[in-house]
Amino acid sequence: MQVLNPRVELAAFFERVASASQRVLILDYDGTLAPFRVRPEEAAPYPGLTETLAGIIGEGRTRVVIVSGRPAAELVPLLGLPEPPEIWGAHGWERVLPSGERRTGEPGAGARARLEEAERTIRELARGGARLERKRASRALHWRGLPAPEAARLREQATERWAPLTQEGEVELLEFDGGLELRASGCNKQHAVRTVLSETGAASAVAYLGDDVTDEDAFAAVKLRGLAVLVRAEIRPTAADVWLRPPAELIEFLRRWARAAAARGSLSKRGT
Repeated sequence: MQVLNPRVELAAFFERVASASQRVLILDYDGTLAPFRVRPEEAAPYPGLTETLAGIIGEGRTRVVIVSGRPAAELVPLLGLPEPPEIWGAHGWERVLPSGERRTGEPGAGARARLEEAERTIRELARGGARLERKRASRALHWRGLPAPEAARLREQATERWAPLTQEGEVELLEFDGGLELRASGCNKQHAVRTVLSETGAASAVAYLGDDVTDEDAFAAVKLRGLAVLVRAEIRPTAADVWLRPPAELIEFLRRWARAAAARGSLSKRGT
């Protein structure tokens, strides 16, 4: 567990978690809570993580929010939690509350047309061993697991075909760990974080945990009010405040959060 921001003191942050009237833990899924897999349906959480999150949710002192590029429906069976958290899927275009209430947004007609065109231009590349994923507001080409020269070729060809589609600003091109995604503009993980923060008191304790470059906009949003945490085996350039190596340091961070939140409950009981 390494502090990257000299202005951050982890001990002071967890004291804030203990004393805050509200706590919000916002978590990316793939690469953060679960290791990457070539077959995404096999990307189960790290051992011990489901139990740790279940404990945090069950205590009822922390609002747990999952924010992912995946469709929200894919995350529920993978997480395997007895009580569902709040889930933002498709980079913020879908929101499913713990009650089961579902709210969705739709890209505009121009963005939808660009995404359909993107799919047509890339289909033959997908037949060469890559995987094309069709989402509500994006198209993603995955090359994880392919030999490095083949992955580099796919990246170059996909970028060449998709970059011109971004000229009108209706869609944007983003590279992620193991692929490339063309996504409708106007909604992203930062949007999800900002919405959650707008619903949370200013004195709350908040943290966002993510691994990929697609989490950097969320880091920027959460740093205004809380802690940005990079979770990955190797460091990379980032705006995050803290770096955790999964799974051991990730689990320890979450357990430390749970202990701090529980301490708030003990303090409240002693004060009555």
